[in-house]
Parts: sequence; structure tokens; C-alpha cells
Amino acid sequence: MAAVVGIEDLRRPGGYAVQVVAVAACYYGAARLGLLRELTVEGAVVTPIWPPTGVAVAALLILGLRCWPGISIGALLAVMSLTTPHLDVLGTLAAQTGAPVVAVLLLRRARFHTDLSRLRDGVALVFLGALTAMLISSTAGVGLLVLTGKLDWPSFWPVWLAWWVGDAMGVLLVTPLLLLLHGARWPPSVARWKEAVALTVVACCVVPTAVYSSISLLYLVYPLLIWSALRFQLEGSVLCALLASVLATVAATDGVGAFTGLSRIEVMAKLQTFNGSMALTALLLSALITEQRNTRRSVEKACQELVEVLEHLTAGDPPPPRPLPHTGDIGDVGDSDGGNGTDGRDDRTRPTGPP
Repeated sequence: MAAVVGIEDLRRPGGYAVQVVAVAACYYGAARLGLLRELTVEGAVVTPIWPPTGVAVAALLILGLRCWPGISIGALLAVMSLTTPHLDVLGTLAAQTGAPVVAVLLLRRARFHTDLSRLRDGVALVFLGALTAMLISSTAGVGLLVLTGKLDWPSFWPVWLAWWVGDAMGVLLVTPLLLLLHGARWPPSVARWKEAVALTVVACCVVPTAVYSSISLLYLVYPLLIWSALRFQLEGSVLCALLASVLATVAATDGVGAFTGLSRIEVMAKLQTFNGSMALTALLLSALITEQRNTRRSVEKACQELVEVLEHLTAGDPPPPRPLPHTGDIGDVGDSDGGNGTDGRDDRTRPTGPP
């Protein structure tokens, strides 16, 4: 994804082609990573976490809807790496492309901010970008398997649920991470590096213990998740959730640790319940904390300005001039800049990217 977000001038000759190729490459690479761990549900092979959906949504948010061909190309390459494509593959490609596009359209409708600095942004990404939009890909994908005779009708719902949750988990875990990397300021601040190192060490000790323990200690991850969200907001909570999800997925596919002795259906249910609840906790808690901190800073700034005005009035001087507040709605940002902040404002406070 770094190759995607690193393109700043999207209007130069050949920029669009490079953009599409980069999105396709990132999508295909994420697909190969997702295919490293698979589970069989009712005879169908599914992935507990499908990272390409997160890559696709993030690419559309950052670069705009015009990069959708890259998603289709990447999905086609992923299918070709697994099997010989047939005519029915066109439906799957349309679903895999349409679901992220619908997700971004829904997020735009909700006036989503890519910095995830408000609780409503986290709620929108969870319920609109992940849970709602990914119904398209799962329903179309599993429906095509049934219509082509590759899957029996009684197996529709278990496979559909596994497909839907896998796509949704890709959005919940990968999209926030990529948006975070896109809006990060470099070099990062080292003000709390000691605590960050301590949190990393504790996470590397607690998470494997919780996941690989035979007495199922998965709940030990949640205090760690709360600590990371309270102290490091989205950066800490997303990375912690991603680490726990990856290790839990590895343990589940190997049938060890907390997933020992379970059937494939039970493994999928336990894994997806853990991953989903953890991703929801990380995303919503960090968004809530960030919003509260921003509100507190705004109140402190307003109080400071009021104190300055009162001091000038007490001294008999006119109050100092105040800068005019920006009254333009964040949704009115022009789409001609390619989503790279060429209008002079910080791109991290912008809503979704341009079409």
C-alpha cells in the first residue's frame, strides 16, 4: 500500500496508470497473504481474514473511486493464481469490486473522515464500510457457487457467513491501519517511546500466551487492548488487534491452543467471534478516546482565548484580533486535487477521497 499512498501528483501524464497498477499489485499481494491461512467450511475453502477488502476500501478512500480498475485487476490475478478462470468469474470480480465501491459511497454519505478522529467515523466504518457493504461480495460470491453447482444449497448459509465475516474483518483490521499510515506524520513522535516499548514487550508476551494456551485465555487480550487505546489511541489499538488476530488465525488454522479439539465450524465461530469483537473494541474505543481528547483541547483553547480577551479588556485595550473560523463543511472539499491535500489543508481531516 505504500506504493499507492506515495503517489502525490495523480494528474501528471501516466499517473493514473501507475495508480491502477499499484492498487492491483497491493490487492494481489494482500490476497496472497490472506491465502496463507485457510479453513474449510462445508467443503468450501474460506479465509478467516481477507486483507484485500481492507486494501481496496483504503485505496478508494485515499485515491478516489477512479482507481476501481486496479481492484478488478488484482482480484482477477488472485483468481488466476488459484484456478483457471471461467465465465462465472466475472460475477465474482464484479462483486469483489462493487463491495468496496459501495462501502466508500456509504462512508461518503455518512461524511466519514479518514483520520478516524470521531466516534461516528468508527461506527460508520464498522456498520457501513464493513458489515453492510461486504454483504454484496459474500452474497454474490456464495450465490454463484450454488448456481454453478460448486456448492450445495444446504451449505449456503455457513459458507456465506464465513465469507462475509472474512471480508468484513479485512476492512476492520486492514483499512484503519492503512489510513493511519497514510495520515501519519514522519518522523513519528518519540515522546512516549519507553511506554511504547513496554507495551510492545507485554503484547509479545501476553498475546501468544492467550492464544496458544490450552485453557483458552483469549480474554487476556482485552486489558492490553484497552491500555493501547487509552495511551496510543488508534495507532496502539489497531496494531494490538492486528497482532492478536494474526496469531489467533494461525492457531485456529493449525487447530492448537484455544482451538484444540474443535470442529471446523466451531473453530470458525470462535475465531470470528474473537476477531470481530476485538476489532470492534479497538476501533470504537480509540475513536471515542480521540474524540474526547479533541473536544478537551478545543475547550482548553477556547478558555485560553477568553482569558486573553478578559486581560485586554481589564487593561482597557481592545481585544486581540481572532482568526476567522473555517466555516466550510468538510464534505465540500473539492475533488479535483486527487485527495492529496493540494487545497492547503491537512489531508488527514478530509473525508473520503475523490472519484
